[in-house]
Amino acid sequence: MSTAMNFGSKTFKPRAPDKGAFPLDHFGECKAFKETFMRCLRDNRFDNAKCRLQSKDYLQCRMDNQLMAKEPLEKLGFKDLLEPPSSQAGSDTKP
Repeated sequence: MSTAMNFGSKTFKPRAPDKGAFPLDHFGECKAFKETFMRCLRDNRFDNAKCRLQSKDYLQCRMDNQLMAKEPLEKLGFKDLLEPPSSQAGSDTKP
């Protein structure tokens, strides 16, 4: 007895890449940011905590050039590196 396998019954459904899977930067739009980040990692024995500013700049470049989905930097873990809004900056000073 042979059983026929029907491969045509299931269709392939593409899905978006998982977080962390980025399209390649074919045109080198963020190459300078990547090189700065990689140099920082090498200089700091690959301790990425010491290269958070460079990491933020690199991810911002990727978002600006549509190489990854736009996400708020706070959601990516950079809340402490963002400048406070100008309305809050003036509230600490007394008239």
